[in-house]
Amino acid sequence: MTVSLTVVSSAGHAWRLTERIGSGSEGVVYGVEDDRPLVAKLVPDPPDPAAYRRRLARLVRQRREPRTVRLLAPTPPRAAWPMVLVRTRDAGADGYLMTDMRHAYRPLAHLLFPAARRHFLPGATWTTALAAACSLARLLADLQAEGYVVGDLKPDNLWVDDRGGVGVADVDSWQFRDGAEVFPGRMSTPGYTAPERIGAPAGTPPDSASDDFVLAILVHQLLADGLHPFAGYPADGADYRSYDDNVLRGRCRLLDRLSVVLPLSAPPADLLPRRLRELLRAAFGGVRPPAAVWAEALAAEAAPGRLRTCPVDAGHVHTVERPWCPWCDLEDRVTDRSGDRAGRGGPPADGPAGTGQQRNAAHGRRDGR
Repeated sequence: MTVSLTVVSSAGHAWRLTERIGSGSEGVVYGVEDDRPLVAKLVPDPPDPAAYRRRLARLVRQRREPRTVRLLAPTPPRAAWPMVLVRTRDAGADGYLMTDMRHAYRPLAHLLFPAARRHFLPGATWTTALAAACSLARLLADLQAEGYVVGDLKPDNLWVDDRGGVGVADVDSWQFRDGAEVFPGRMSTPGYTAPERIGAPAGTPPDSASDDFVLAILVHQLLADGLHPFAGYPADGADYRSYDDNVLRGRCRLLDRLSVVLPLSAPPADLLPRRLRELLRAAFGGVRPPAAVWAEALAAEAAPGRLRTCPVDAGHVHTVERPWCPWCDLEDRVTDRSGDRAGRGGPPADGPAGTGQQRNAAHGRRDGR
């Protein structure tokens, strides 16, 4: 959608906004007419305009500090950091210019969810997802080392490139310290909120442990074909309400496999290497591994010799701990029940190695499981 807006900085520089790209719970993002890949985020009605302008001014200043320079040093940049404060010419909205993450990345959802991945990243495999999980953990570990708390860590704020590199946006909602002043985190999202923040009074600040809980959710989703770890209908017959309700009640297959009922299309729990399953159980059971521990563990699982390519479908990659391909198992299970292959990117049911019996022979097993 084209727009007719101009924003100006305090120094009098002006930029014309070219199109409305998207919007969130607080702000709207626009394209910027500039030789550099830039976008503008405008927040027309923050709860406290003066406090929001002060927050942005501190973030812009911190962009020149050594800790932030280190974070932004890699190419492409890993964060869409506020570069300069701007206001619309009629002074109706405050905001800032930042790097256009679309220049080097695509939305994380394009990798996270199977249907989008097939369309936007058809060459992505479990190796790509593992690389993205590791990149996300390293990014969060680096942010934590510099005293930043994301607070609203979620797919909508995350970006990924074709190799699994991850970047983050919406820096203006983070929690951070500037001198003696603390700028608290302000946002959270259902399904991506630590249990201590679910239902807490508005304005309850997050901490690094809150981010570690959500990191574990995202790692699980990346490595389990988009499946949220707290997905599933309550096995006791209670009504399903939300991911957050399952979080508060401990309904999670990894904590108690009998606590939820999952669809046939859900990937098996042993898709994940043993060490990662243990870290996830710890994260969801109350002892949250920090992001640095996740980064080390995920890097180890991507080391030479730790991954295996399916002999039937080169697009199927899995941990060597799994004796045969879990993706073929999943396709066979869905096919056996539905009579159709459910579009997961494997060979057609009547094509080469398409039947369960042919797959079993290729994997050296006899029972199809």
